[in-house]
Amino acid sequence: MTRPSLARMLSRAVRRRCPWCGGRRAFFTGWFAKVAHCRSCGLRWRRGDVGFELGAAAVAAIMTLGPLVLALGVIMALTWPDIAVVPMLVALVPVALVLPVVAYPLSYTIWQAFDLVARPVRPEDFDAETIVGGAFDHPPRPS
Repeated sequence: MTRPSLARMLSRAVRRRCPWCGGRRAFFTGWFAKVAHCRSCGLRWRRGDVGFELGAAAVAAIMTLGPLVLALGVIMALTWPDIAVVPMLVALVPVALVLPVVAYPLSYTIWQAFDLVARPVRPEDFDAETIVGGAFDHPPRPS
């Protein structure tokens, strides 16, 4: 089975879909509740790697800190030399509280896309009970 391109998998991931198959019923049953495998194709999100959460946490940190540091730099550049600290904090603290919540499920699916590129998919990476006939009998759906 051929792997979808990284661009296609990232496109699926930012929409909270399974990067492998594009299924809408991917890994999350709610915003924070996830299951062990994609409910469409059966791909396990962990795939035997004990450090998967570390990669997802790194993606979440980039998604959260990147915009905050950029906004901080823009505000400081616009208000230099009299930096408006209180308005800056009033604007950025709520963003700093909301971005991690938004980034949580996206960080998992985005990291899954990168993980699928770095480590080839094997038949044992799929949940056998999810798909009748085996996961490799069904190619990923285009999305």
